[in-house]
Amino acid sequence: VQLQASGGGLVQAGGSLRLSCAASGRTFKSYHMVWFRQAPGKEREFVAGISRSGYTTNYADSVKGRFTISRDNAKNTVYLQMNSLKPEDTAIYYCAAAERDYGVFRENEYDYWGQGTLVTVSS
Repeated sequence: VQLQASGGGLVQAGGSLRLSCAASGRTFKSYHMVWFRQAPGKEREFVAGISRSGYTTNYADSVKGRFTISRDNAKNTVYLQMNSLKPEDTAIYYCAAAERDYGVFRENEYDYWGQGTLVTVSS
């Protein structure tokens, strides 16, 4: 599967953005999907995950209550709605896909990665 992330940009603190990740192919529903992010000088970290059906979601503590992950299997797209953005959310955001069992959110579990989209939150 090929992934294309979009929707990043510059936003003021307290603002919102919605990221999208479009997948190629007809087997999108076979993959559970996640978003990771990497801030300057830091390691890539898990942000949010969603199961194949979309019924189960997980979030990093730092984004709980502010970010929402969702997917539309008919459109082969996963979304990340980001509200109440903070300067510390500034990072490159990557979507990734895996056919493995859902629930382990380590970077090396994911076989397919999008190219990343930059989110910059100004104070």
